[in-house]
Amino acid sequence: MAELAAVSVRSVVDRVGPTLLRALSVPDGAPAVADVVIFEPGSPLSAGDVVLGVAVSDAEQAAELVRGSASQGAAAVLLKPPLAGKAAVKRAAKDAGIALIEVKAATSWAQLVWLLRTVLDAITDEAESTEDGLESADLFRLADAVASVVDAPVTIEDTNSRVLAYSARQDLTDPARISTIMGRRIPDDVLAKFRSRGVFRELSRGRQTVFVPAQRDGTLPRLIVPIRMGGELLGSMWAVVSGPVSDERAAAFADAAPVVALHLLRRRAHADAQRRASAELLRGVLQGKPMTRQVITELDLSDEPHRVVVIEAPGGDTPGAEGLRLALLEKISQGVGRRPVAAELGGLLYALVPDGESWSELRDALVALPTSSRTPTPRVAAGSAADITALATSKAQADEALTLLRAGLVPGQVVSFDDAWTALVLHRGATAAAGAKVAELGPLTELRAYDGYLDTLYEWLRHPGDPRAAAKELRIHPNTLRYRMRRMLELVPLDLDDPDVRLALTVQLIAVRWS
Repeated sequence: MAELAAVSVRSVVDRVGPTLLRALSVPDGAPAVADVVIFEPGSPLSAGDVVLGVAVSDAEQAAELVRGSASQGAAAVLLKPPLAGKAAVKRAAKDAGIALIEVKAATSWAQLVWLLRTVLDAITDEAESTEDGLESADLFRLADAVASVVDAPVTIEDTNSRVLAYSARQDLTDPARISTIMGRRIPDDVLAKFRSRGVFRELSRGRQTVFVPAQRDGTLPRLIVPIRMGGELLGSMWAVVSGPVSDERAAAFADAAPVVALHLLRRRAHADAQRRASAELLRGVLQGKPMTRQVITELDLSDEPHRVVVIEAPGGDTPGAEGLRLALLEKISQGVGRRPVAAELGGLLYALVPDGESWSELRDALVALPTSSRTPTPRVAAGSAADITALATSKAQADEALTLLRAGLVPGQVVSFDDAWTALVLHRGATAAAGAKVAELGPLTELRAYDGYLDTLYEWLRHPGDPRAAAKELRIHPNTLRYRMRRMLELVPLDLDDPDVRLALTVQLIAVRWS
């Protein structure tokens, strides 16, 4: 897996141009640019961030922002005049060794965000294309070329409405398009409006072009072209237009789709090759190979605790089941963040998920999955968080937690090893007791001949002194419970007043029910 090319502050400023940006100082050895963020007091920054001082109001606050950004490894701070030119601010930037960039006063911060991200994505995409020998397949250049054909700003999106590339001139669009680019996918509320108009139904039916008129909320008209190859829908192109488009322009827009389709197929083939390589590495780790630093780098894992998550989807080892499991992982990962590293092993899908918010969000997405007779909910179990060099324990824990789900010993369809400790204690204890054949000792064998008596005794022991609670678990009346207990003691003499007898019976019944 190739490393992302380093993007310098100077190259970003040069790409945007002197009309909007002016570099006041760019120190030698400045960090490479990684992302564009808007400064929010108290929010942490990441190494390589380009920080936009949107809410900064005075020179003292600006100088403090410069120093704080530098201390967290940010690449540059962008300010508007007159703050950017203040001596105290420039001195702070020089002393801290961080780039200071002046933004033209009339520039919209919102437009600058997407413009900077456009430039950053384009530079990165060009570098990756060069590494992979795909210079001619630069999606951003292709988007610009398509935009010139239709004479409108264009986005290229996949089948999940995620933005893969976009052309220039997006400042001539509307808030819905700006939100799409900033979020890298069509926002849910905008998506719902287009879906209600039947846009995606028309795309799936094979329409050559789909025109969507302007909407009351100010959303401009759209001309949409499906991207297909061999009957498969690979994505779509969306142009923001001022009104109805002539047949000639619409046809020219549609004619560009096969070129984009070829690029998407090549891109997908490259991504599939990388995914297969990652899956093979992960499969080796799950089977006991050491998690070396080289493997960690190849899998692009962050240096933080991870959980091994196992997903048992319907289909087992039937043909195509692996594809179903990977499609499921893709679906549940939407809106959760980056797609987890995953591999199929023994008819199960294993994924590595960073602990913390990533696992919490993934777990919530899994719990919220709809279920029906056609699409039964998968079983999902997670091991405890572990260092990335010691994931074998987390995998073993995930497998053990999945065993509890399969046996119906824990409720629901999603469980983590940490939360199921009581069930695990009982299951492990029961397994050991069953191996020692403890259930064959004493009078318990006589009670097996009577239907319902073992369950009755088990619940009576679980709820000492509370026959109503025991009866509720059995879904019988408390008087029925009392009758069964009297009848049981008539058939099999048991001294239930003896605490050791009660404890021994509890161990035996746990062995029967939990092993």
